[in-house]
Amino acid sequence: MQGWIAVCGELQLAEGEFQVVWDGDTSIAVYRTAEGWFAVEDVCTHDGAELAGGPVHGCVVECPRHGARFDLRTGEALCAPAYTPIAVFPVRLEGGVVYTRDDRE
Repeated sequence: MQGWIAVCGELQLAEGEFQVVWDGDTSIAVYRTAEGWFAVEDVCTHDGAELAGGPVHGCVVECPRHGARFDLRTGEALCAPAYTPIAVFPVRLEGGVVYTRDDRE
């Protein structure tokens, strides 16, 4: 599995929890929701704050700093003060382990 980063065991996170991992110099927050597993760059596009630790409502994460909200499935910015989407990354489950990677070129 070239390029994939192990995040955690599949049973380590409960619904609504997250884990942050680094792929090189990219911080990736991986969330477990009722709809599945999602990975996004852990940076609010409004001011560069970390998203991890902000409230999660279904598949929406809220920046704990200024309240911008992002869709974990698409990265879409859902409200001000953010207007630019966040990067989303693939998630893979294999052998009871959750993996992600920064697949941007």
